[in-house]
Amino acid sequence: MMRRRPIARMAVRTTAVVGTAAVVGGHMANKQAAAAQEQQAQAAPPEYAPAPAPAAPAADPIAQLTQLAALKDSGALTEAEFEAEKAKILG
Repeated sequence: MMRRRPIARMAVRTTAVVGTAAVVGGHMANKQAAAAQEQQAQAAPPEYAPAPAPAAPAADPIAQLTQLAALKDSGALTEAEFEAEKAKILG
């Protein structure tokens, strides 16, 4: 049975150490980049959100009922759909 030469054993060990170091180094670089990004986000002044849009005025129930009636007359709504929507508008 042949034994491995010490040089080959050393080459395999070196390859394993270098591979492990590369993986750990990449992981640490990612952690440092994330920490730097988080630190910049904390140091930056807060961005101001745009003012909310004013609330839309409540629609006129008479105008809504008129539109529903026009849709029913044109055939776009059935009588049952018209009654359901009318009940929603009138409360």
